Amino acid sequence: MASVFRRLSSESDYSSPHRTTIAMAHHTTLFMPSRVRDVGTAIKVVSVPTSTDDKRCLPASTVLMDEETGCVKAIVNASALTALRTAAGSVLATRSLLSKLPTSLVAFGAGKQIEAHVDLHIRAFPSIKRFVIVNRSKNMRLENLLSELRRSHPHVAIEGLASDDTTDVRSAVSQASVICTATSSTRPLFPSEWVTPGTHLNLVGSFKPGMVEVDCDLIKRAGTIVVDSAEACAVEAGELIASGLRAEDMIEIGRLVEDRQGELGAIQMTKGDVTVFKSVGIGLQDVAIARYVVSKAESLAVGTVVENFHV
Repeated sequence: MASVFRRLSSESDYSSPHRTTIAMAHHTTLFMPSRVRDVGTAIKVVSVPTSTDDKRCLPASTVLMDEETGCVKAIVNASALTALRTAAGSVLATRSLLSKLPTSLVAFGAGKQIEAHVDLHIRAFPSIKRFVIVNRSKNMRLENLLSELRRSHPHVAIEGLASDDTTDVRSAVSQASVICTATSSTRPLFPSEWVTPGTHLNLVGSFKPGMVEVDCDLIKRAGTIVVDSAEACAVEAGELIASGLRAEDMIEIGRLVEDRQGELGAIQMTKGDVTVFKSVGIGLQDVAIARYVVSKAESLAVGTVVENFHV
């Protein structure tokens, strides 16, 4: 993911038009085409339910093109891959922005994104000994997620909370080293005053101006906001739009990666008492992870081959 973000910030060797959104009867469908030179060309299609009562996972598929023939090379189920590539970007941000090893994690949401964020953070930071997942209610979806994570990480203390359990949620947020949010909320999940100085936040839920996961006060506390794409976040990230931020007020994580490799001079960032990474998702990530998965499938001879598909 670091190389993908670096390519985006270098503004070279890629094409990534702004996503197209189409309203369906029960979903908002997003079409995200991208091409990365020497990697591949793909388009991902994701359907987001318009009803908050729809608890099914987000259907997503990536179509990978053959660079030589121009034909479709593969169709990949992108539901799990989308969560994985987004979480990988958040781990990169946590590693780049958090000044000390994290010991506790709080996550808002109970979908695949949160499962991937918690799993990858624990794998990347063995120092994490406790995490709390906050959901709208203590439902079966939350319980299933907690059970799966407990099996995968038996050495970590795990707790699930309902969002209306204000006292315990406030306590968890105030003790968190890292907070990850992946919801479709249209209002802040918690007030800025609950967040302790030194905390790092990964915000990956909102992708429309009317969606917000944190309040403007928290955004202002962060100083310079780090994003996956400044151009995209300026028109899609509800929290940043509500705070009056423009693209030039943000710094792309790809530039931080370049700077740490000595490829840039020192980046001027306004420091706050918290750090924030905002991601709306970029197509370059989808191209990279789909190409890797297809290459791996070919080497292992797995998957279904459709003969004469283009005849």
